[in-house]
Amino acid sequence: QVQLVESGGGLVQAGGSLRLSCAVSGRTVSMYPMGWFRQAPGKEREFVASIRWSGSFTDYVGSVKGRFTISRDNAKNTVYLQMNSLKPEDTAVYYCASKKSVSSSTYDFWGQGTQVTVSS
Repeated sequence: QVQLVESGGGLVQAGGSLRLSCAVSGRTVSMYPMGWFRQAPGKEREFVASIRWSGSFTDYVGSVKGRFTISRDNAKNTVYLQMNSLKPEDTAVYYCASKKSVSSSTYDFWGQGTQVTVSS
């Protein structure tokens, strides 16, 4: 059974930093594409960042480029999202997700989410 458990969310002032963690069980993070998504109140869920299963290729939505960094620790089977220079518009529930396979076009496994609130 695949489980993704996010942690690290909280309340932070604008300009501050948070590091989100996604502990994965039931699969190896180094073998599948992993991603972070977020959903703000009244808005659709949006892609934030992803990391390819092989190597360290990463991708980001434009609004977080240069501020957020996705990474993984294969030994801990955990994926991270380091968020710096946070802005009030980053406020959302953040979700970790994994694709079922390398060739999958969708993310098939999701965590329960962790709330990030950035105050101005």
